Amino acid sequence: MQTIQKVALALIIIGAINWGLIGLFDFNLVETLFGTDNVITKIVYVLVGISGIIDISLLFNNYE
Repeated sequence: MQTIQKVALALIIIGAINWGLIGLFDFNLVETLFGTDNVITKIVYVLVGISGIIDISLLFNNYE
């Protein structure tokens, strides 16, 4: 796995944990750390989204 895919996967995992916290406890970790309506918060969300697009290719890899 390439380095960029590993970084993207780490960001996807962070995003998934954040969504899990929102769903279970109504607690948004990203907004707690960086504030609401903050540029950094928006950047984190954009990076998680881009990471999802980057790692779509993992679905089509053959690991045999």
